[in-house]
Amino acid sequence: MNLRRQLLLVSLLLLTLPWAGCQFVREMESALEHGQAQSLRASARAVATVLMDRPELIYPNTERRLAENNAQPGPSLYATTSSAPIIVDGYDDGWDGPDHLQFGPIRYRSRTRDGRLYLLLQITDHEVIYHDPKLLDRVSGDRLLLRTDRDYIISTAAPGPVQARLLNSRIGGPDLMGNWESRIRGHWQDTQDGFSIELEMPLSALHGRLGFSLINVDGDGNETHFGNLESNRPAPWLIYPPRALQALVTPFSSVALRLSVIDRDRWVVSQAGQPGAAVAGTKTPWLLRAIYRAILNKDPPPAPTAAAIYGQQAGPEVEGALGGNSAVGSYRLTAGGEQKLILAAAPIVSDGKVIGALLAEQNSEQYLSLTDQAFSQLLFISLLAMLASALGLIGYASWLSWRIRQLSQASANAIGADGQIRAEFPASSAKDELGELARQHAQLLLRLREYNEYLRSLSRKLSHELRTPIAVIQSSLDNLEHNDSDRNVYLPRARQGLARLAGILTSMAEANRLEESLYSNALEPFDLAELCRQLHAAYRQIYPQQQITLSGADTALLVHGSADLVAQAMDKLLDNAASFSREGSRITISVHKTDTDIIVQVSNEGPALPAHMQQQLFDSMVSVREQRDDVHLGLGLHIVKLIMEYHAGQVQAANRDDGKGVTFSLCFRA
Repeated sequence: MNLRRQLLLVSLLLLTLPWAGCQFVREMESALEHGQAQSLRASARAVATVLMDRPELIYPNTERRLAENNAQPGPSLYATTSSAPIIVDGYDDGWDGPDHLQFGPIRYRSRTRDGRLYLLLQITDHEVIYHDPKLLDRVSGDRLLLRTDRDYIISTAAPGPVQARLLNSRIGGPDLMGNWESRIRGHWQDTQDGFSIELEMPLSALHGRLGFSLINVDGDGNETHFGNLESNRPAPWLIYPPRALQALVTPFSSVALRLSVIDRDRWVVSQAGQPGAAVAGTKTPWLLRAIYRAILNKDPPPAPTAAAIYGQQAGPEVEGALGGNSAVGSYRLTAGGEQKLILAAAPIVSDGKVIGALLAEQNSEQYLSLTDQAFSQLLFISLLAMLASALGLIGYASWLSWRIRQLSQASANAIGADGQIRAEFPASSAKDELGELARQHAQLLLRLREYNEYLRSLSRKLSHELRTPIAVIQSSLDNLEHNDSDRNVYLPRARQGLARLAGILTSMAEANRLEESLYSNALEPFDLAELCRQLHAAYRQIYPQQQITLSGADTALLVHGSADLVAQAMDKLLDNAASFSREGSRITISVHKTDTDIIVQVSNEGPALPAHMQQQLFDSMVSVREQRDDVHLGLGLHIVKLIMEYHAGQVQAANRDDGKGVTFSLCFRA
């Protein structure tokens, strides 16, 4: 896999940036939702506190407020508040919504408006028997019994308007009718599967109670009763939102907050606001919203608990509030929808007793829309950053691979088909690893080329070195063969030629022998200044043609090493200095100490070193001599380098500051 594809795969790690951003937005969403829940709980407690001292708003009927929970006479009837006028005509027009209750064949719905109660009873009856108009003081046929604080009968001889009559008694026979009740009026209408009765009456006439019973008569005169009345018991309670309570709660609600007041029997006696209302200015594009929900949404919340009876409220939060504890929960706002409904419930306490609960409901979208917007910006910025980073990585990989190909091609072309190392190699000026690698290659090839030049000239150098002693030996032997009288002259010359051949062979093997013999020399402390003084005295006798001086060796300078090896290194440096200096010139040996090192320097007057050879002098078989009368194969300074490496030191060569010679430095650790 090439470098470009590798970097492309590495660039996939940039996907962690949007993932980390999504986690941050998700945590922010959780924090906002938690804050909204706490705020909603506080709102519920505040409104509940307002209602604590006014229990009569929740229970307009004092008798019901004081009654025990188990004193319910029968199934209560529940009426909602109508926002539009209701026309009493026996039809179900304007009665949208589910049936409130069902008692056998009776489907019941009721509403209140402007202090009046409206009832709609839809009865399934395949044999409708009407009242016999000949019976003036009693009623017959199918009829409806209403009970408030008194009993009323509603019947008709034919479909059309109806009116209630007071029921006087029913003892051992048919119902005995009393006066007409003008406040209760309605309409009887036949339907496809039976008939319907729509009634209207003032709430003040009911005294907080209402029950009904349908008396269904068959063809044989048998009667069957359906409804919520129990014989000889008071009428059940009529539950409806009081107008005073509604007026108090409505100002606390809003288009995004619904407040519901629940009595102790879980009936919703007041409700205001719309929790699912949309919040203006927070619309998010559907695609981004779908991506956001798919990435960030946790497990969907449960559906809200549905009450078994219309008009009541159920759920653990309601039960907790009626038990005296506030509670918070979250549910799905709509079936299959993605929006959440935050629900908070707080108890309403009066005289130390819980008389109801305040339920606050709010759509989480008005807060979570903030995270939608944040996610949209995060997604856009992340995609833009990923695109820019990917393009940058691909461009960088292309540039990097181009440089590597250039370096590879230059390396491949550095050696010709004939094995010769070519001089041209592009030395990069870049300050990175590839630039350093290119420069190292260029330096390596330069050293290889110089070394190969030296090896190619080695035969010429050896032939030059060997030809002279061989010629001396050959001429000496020839002269001895023809003229034995000059024996004392030619035998020393032959021995001198043999000694020179031995010196050549010794110099060639000296470096390897020294490297092997280094480890046999024990390292121990010795006085480097004393060694320099001894060597200075010897060098003045060995090199009388030069002026050899010593400085800085007045005090003891202890060095941990081998005195013999250091003396051998000094011998090589003095021999090198003497060979390059003119007769009568000065060679200076100086010793001085720094904070960390002891430095010995040998400086001579003579030709300067080439700039590119100052560090290569210490390599094996390297020499800058053009002409020489003695054996010099470029091994002496290499031996000095090996000795200094054995002593964990360094050897350096540099031209003098005045440009009139060269200085060699041996650096020992103090």
